[in-house]
Amino acid sequence: MNDQSMAPEGTPKLGDMPAEEFRKYGHTLVDRMADFLKDIDNYPVFPAVRPGDVRGMLPTAPPQSGESMEDILSDVDRVVMPGMAHWSHPRFMAYFNSSGSAPGILAEVLCATFNANGMVWQSCPSATEVEQVMLGWLRQMLGLPEKYWGIIYDTASVSTLHALAAAREHLSDLHIRDRGMTGRTDLPRLRVYASEYVHSSVDKAVIALGFGIEGIRKISVDQSFQMIPAALAEAINEDRRNGVRPFCVVATVGTTSCTSIDPVREIAALCGREGIWLHIDAAHGGAAALVPEYRYVLDGCELADSIVVNPHKWMFVPMDLSVLFTRKPEMLRRAFSLVPEYLRTPHDEVVENYMDYGIPLGRRFRALKLWFVFRYFGTEGLANRIREHIRVANEFAVWIDAHREFERLAPVPLSTVLFRAHPSGTDDEETLNALNERLMKAVNESGRAFLSHTRLGNRYAIRLVVSGLRTLEPHVQEVWKLLQQQLSLL
Repeated sequence: MNDQSMAPEGTPKLGDMPAEEFRKYGHTLVDRMADFLKDIDNYPVFPAVRPGDVRGMLPTAPPQSGESMEDILSDVDRVVMPGMAHWSHPRFMAYFNSSGSAPGILAEVLCATFNANGMVWQSCPSATEVEQVMLGWLRQMLGLPEKYWGIIYDTASVSTLHALAAAREHLSDLHIRDRGMTGRTDLPRLRVYASEYVHSSVDKAVIALGFGIEGIRKISVDQSFQMIPAALAEAINEDRRNGVRPFCVVATVGTTSCTSIDPVREIAALCGREGIWLHIDAAHGGAAALVPEYRYVLDGCELADSIVVNPHKWMFVPMDLSVLFTRKPEMLRRAFSLVPEYLRTPHDEVVENYMDYGIPLGRRFRALKLWFVFRYFGTEGLANRIREHIRVANEFAVWIDAHREFERLAPVPLSTVLFRAHPSGTDDEETLNALNERLMKAVNESGRAFLSHTRLGNRYAIRLVVSGLRTLEPHVQEVWKLLQQQLSLL
């Protein structure tokens, strides 16, 4: 039992952990964290557990009396660690890696220590003003114009939801904020357009905002998996003829499946002619614009109404931190501002209260992580790491192209390579799909690497993503050898 939970007289002990005890275990935990990061290459990337294994080691009821920190930390090793998939591991190459950097981790600790709520300026002036300046820095680092205003949310899914809500509010003649969308005979079917490879968060936002799944229309792509502007124009014209009102297009810079980049400038010109809100999902791919020679990935984005970029995906900021930039913050404010008397302050006319620009009222001091990471690495340091990731990924693509039993399935515009095993004489698609599913499973279960997959049409594609802070070319070489070894055993 925690010896701080009861006073000597037997009366309940109140208050927090004593400062000296916190200092003791804080030092212990930081030492453990530093050792973990130093030795992370020695851990299995993917856990050898089955569903329910971790849950089965936890009590089904909470403790009645406090427990010691020794026991709690011991159970991190006994219960938690065996079930961890290590996202910061240099051979974690699944999804889009979110490898928190050491300075970002320190900022996260400080953020939790402050435990501030930046809902309005007055509730924590530093949280508001550091966020304003950091988003100005990020905008400059990405080469976006000054007209963009920014706000931090937790994830791209939430950023996209807010962008689509702003696009809906932009339809001022429909008075949706005041009158809603239900029970109205005067409201036309509203339509969002996106590539057939758009992230599923767009579909979810469409559902949550009341448009229904029928409110999103997927546009076909070309051989490079980029949205076809002519197909988009045709879909918009057809919908208008049928009484449907187009109001938003979502273009993607770095699709989740294969990091394809939609032709934003052509799409933006079309949206401008049609009076349609253009939102850009650059959650992963936008970070490449930190590299001067890859600034082109955001070409045309200066014409968009909104754009989302996730520093927690490829800028080495710990989860979670997503940034929404928009040219029309007044649409966000008009959609969400609601100020009860208990939140009014004497400064409201001269400050920015971020609660006015979204659903969340409570807002963590996330900008502290940007401040630490940007200052520690600098723009050049971040760009150098991203540049190396792109180089190594393209080197891996060369190895795939040169091997007789593997084939690449998509271009490699950034640092994600889609490929599959294709042994000579095996051309049946179902057989190949099953083979590659087994291959990826074998690699992941080895604990030496972690990969993910997607489907391109009816083809099962293995994805290898080089975006982890600690991932270097030797780690990719090791995964390449592992793939060949496992294929030889199948």
